[in-house]
Amino acid sequence: MDNPAETANKTHPLHNIPIEVTVTVGKARPLVRDLLQLGENAVLPLDSKIEDPVELYIGDRLIARGELQEAEGAEPGQLAVRLTEVAHDKGDLS
Repeated sequence: MDNPAETANKTHPLHNIPIEVTVTVGKARPLVRDLLQLGENAVLPLDSKIEDPVELYIGDRLIARGELQEAEGAEPGQLAVRLTEVAHDKGDLS
């Protein structure tokens, strides 16, 4: 028999509202003069390595970390994130 609380949560109107999650792979801190000189095919180095975890944010709140991978069952080259850490309470992933 279904738990009434679980059934109520599945039909809650907020469950159908889309939310934007931002995935951050790294940061760059160029000088403005260097940024203004960038053109097509320029390379902007980031402060992270390929094997470093990416961070997932909702607004400015860090909600999880993970690793980039190719999405299964999607177009070739489609990116996805496999979560390795998830924040359950405020301050979990500082």
